[in-house]
Amino acid sequence: MLALEEAAECGDWVRMKVLSQASVAWYLHDLERRLGPDRGLGDTKLRKELTGLLRSKLPPDGRDRRRLVQLLPAIKRGYLSRWTESVDSACPPSPERLARALATHLLDSGHSSGRLNRWVRRLRACSDATLGDLLEAACGFAEQQDETFEVLVPFLALPGYQGLASHLPEWLSPQRAAEWFTNRGITDPPRHNGAFVYEFTVKDTLAAAREAGALVRRLDGRRSYARSGRKRLTPVGRVWIDGHQGSLPLGSVDRGVSVLSLVNEKSMYSIRQSDRLDEALELAAPLNTGSAATAVAGGWAAIESLLFHPGDQSDVEEGRAVVADRLAAIVACSWPRAELTTLSHRHKPAEPDDLVTRLGECGCQADRVRVIADALLTGAPLALSSPHEVAAAKRMREVLRDPHRQLGCVRTALRGVFRRLYRQRNIVVHGGSTAAIALEPALRTSAPLIGAGLDRLVHSQLIDGLAPLDLAARAENSLALVGDPLGPDPTSLLT
Repeated sequence: MLALEEAAECGDWVRMKVLSQASVAWYLHDLERRLGPDRGLGDTKLRKELTGLLRSKLPPDGRDRRRLVQLLPAIKRGYLSRWTESVDSACPPSPERLARALATHLLDSGHSSGRLNRWVRRLRACSDATLGDLLEAACGFAEQQDETFEVLVPFLALPGYQGLASHLPEWLSPQRAAEWFTNRGITDPPRHNGAFVYEFTVKDTLAAAREAGALVRRLDGRRSYARSGRKRLTPVGRVWIDGHQGSLPLGSVDRGVSVLSLVNEKSMYSIRQSDRLDEALELAAPLNTGSAATAVAGGWAAIESLLFHPGDQSDVEEGRAVVADRLAAIVACSWPRAELTTLSHRHKPAEPDDLVTRLGECGCQADRVRVIADALLTGAPLALSSPHEVAAAKRMREVLRDPHRQLGCVRTALRGVFRRLYRQRNIVVHGGSTAAIALEPALRTSAPLIGAGLDRLVHSQLIDGLAPLDLAARAENSLALVGDPLGPDPTSLLT
């Protein structure tokens, strides 16, 4: 659904010359491919109509774009219900594809990840819960309307609030803020020096708290423009929501960007002046907790600085989107070894077996990966304790049996993720907008993957002295040749 809404929105950015018609044409072609396995579209004429609209290239002021905009509400209604119906069909979706469809649609609809996580955990804790219960609840979430929440954000320090905030209707003096707490039966309010009260129309309380966090970051940015800007805003760090017990954290959600090679190779504090990789890590730093706009701009600048060469005529002709394709190749190649490494440490039978013995004899991680890969290929059972580990083992069996096809599919999916990031970066940098519909979802999916890519780039430079573009070339060769008798082993695609 979000992809279709983004397709409709693209016309505005094409008209403003922020996005090129070529980049949008690529996106629409990729979107048409993704519509195929989407059970939420049902088996009606709708799928055929959508395909025809996407093939029209959706010119900004064309009739086909207007038709798509008018179709979107009808598609959204009952979207997850159609996925639910497909479970009982003659050809049901795989558990993992169904899970992705449910989670992605609910997140894109505005539900917070924290609330969904708690919901699923509560459901799992019920011994008599069924898949039907999960699907029924998910459909209910999908149809849920936004609610308006009153959120109090207290501050320990708000420089100049007497002259700059006291006239604002949303500002509460320390006395009025104390009354707000008292009137709602909060007996242990925090120490504060006044507060702002905002209303947010969102899906749940956690989403409201995150909206408040984003707004406070904007206030802090404005404060930096004052002559005395060195005096920073100091929020209490938590928010209180009218009608709800307790408080919630104000801080933004960590987007999961990890570069573990800096720790593993003991190079976290080793900074070399004018080193391009160090500069790229600095540019990418906002990916974890920065605002969406700075995260998108900095994240893309980091990977473009490493994976685009202006002296390569092919790069110039293809455009900077080639960066997304190269990063997708690197991450796709790093994925099997990362999954297999984790699985090798998760196999813990009640009684040690032959596999445990062989893993214990391994001298390095690479040996452990090969041993666990052989076990998966031969069908040896693994003693895994959690569902996500079982799903990972299933994925790896499929990769090891048909690496060329499976990794090709993964690369295609990753390419779409990184190209979406590039489009959002252009909307931020060239369009000057931070309100694009796919801005936050683009970060949600791309940020941890960028971290994985940067991790491989750091590791290759530290261990092998391999430049980023050379690692990208190695990754592209590996994906082209994996599965061939003369090609690389799926467990060592980047070595």
